[in-house]
Amino acid sequence: MAASETFRAHRVAVLALDGLLPFELGIPHRFFGRARDERGRHLYEVFTCSVRPPGEVETDADFSIHAPYGPEALARADTVIVPASYELGPLYEEGRLTGELAAALALIRPGTRLASICTGVYVLAAAGRLDGRPATTHWADADRFQRMFPRIKVDADVLFIDDGDVLTSAGVAAGIDLCLHMIRRDFGTAVANDVARRTVVPPYRDGGQAQYIERPLPEPQLATTAAARAWALRRLHEPIQLRDLAGQEAMSVRTFTRRFREEVGISPGQWLTRQRVERARQLLESTDLSMDQVAQEAGFGTAQSMRQHLQQALGVTPTAYRRTFRTLATR
Repeated sequence: MAASETFRAHRVAVLALDGLLPFELGIPHRFFGRARDERGRHLYEVFTCSVRPPGEVETDADFSIHAPYGPEALARADTVIVPASYELGPLYEEGRLTGELAAALALIRPGTRLASICTGVYVLAAAGRLDGRPATTHWADADRFQRMFPRIKVDADVLFIDDGDVLTSAGVAAGIDLCLHMIRRDFGTAVANDVARRTVVPPYRDGGQAQYIERPLPEPQLATTAAARAWALRRLHEPIQLRDLAGQEAMSVRTFTRRFREEVGISPGQWLTRQRVERARQLLESTDLSMDQVAQEAGFGTAQSMRQHLQQALGVTPTAYRRTFRTLATR
């Protein structure tokens, strides 16, 4: 951003519906509200609005909240987030918007980024914003949601899905993962990690919500794969084989792979690639290392291999990623 340009925070509207969960309403305010640049400026402006004129909105707790803005505020948002509600009425029962909700959503400008937490996804689905697209919601509601909206590609195993201009997340605390991801996407890893540290949460949770789905209890076991993961994180720049990881826990490869997936929700190979992508992102943002050097430090071996993995994970090349986020860091 040129020095002559006027700084403007990214505007996030949180749509408060009757029956909302106070915890989920607070997530966007807490996380986006903590994001600042190197000059201490708030990177986001977060405001709460209702589908009605400013006033009280009922929650699922024994108190209500005051929404200081009406639906007209949606028209000035860059991002609109819909938290979960337990009183969606015809939206939940029949998959259709109420008149006032449809009127409110119609005020959102084309190109505005949309996001949902948990059952807030019903709002985006009923509005037709998810047809033919991937989406997620709380694992316990995923089958019902899929039946009601068969055009949507529902994935109940992930914590969130980023489909560009529309993002959806699983239940409750997955809203934290979603907000940190959006901050990371908007302003880079350093800003997102700073927000995570200030709110005392992990900057990135391994695996998906599959690990939280209730299943028959496995046989009791004392061994875990935590030590192997810690060992690998210290050696991302080195070649790491599955047998090396299993050896850290004195397990067979088969047993290690099974327990790893039970604990983390993804395979050891998928986990290792994610950690290397995150390491590459940090180096691209914070160092002047060449692409070959970044690839070596992150464990990809070659710049071409790193390019392929970042393109697949982030949708951009390492060069484009560095150009974007090194520029943001100097604003």
